[in-house]
Amino acid sequence: MSVRIRLKRFGAKARPYYRIVVMDSRSARDSKTIDEIGYYHPIETEDKQISINEAKVREWLAKGAQPSDTVRSLLNKKGIQLK
Repeated sequence: MSVRIRLKRFGAKARPYYRIVVMDSRSARDSKTIDEIGYYHPIETEDKQISINEAKVREWLAKGAQPSDTVRSLLNKKGIQLK
């Protein structure tokens, strides 16, 4: 099973917010998740946009989970270094 760290969309039309989740790469975007590790609100102010549990991210990366391109950029923006 290939595990990915990616975004799961919530919110109304034109007012999205996303949860940063760990899930099977073959599953649909809004299907069941393995773990939730943070959220991303693109409409909020800059300081409230991203919240990530860094310990959980490092744990899942150590287990072999691969972040999506968008999540990778969010992690870089938050200052979490990927190896």
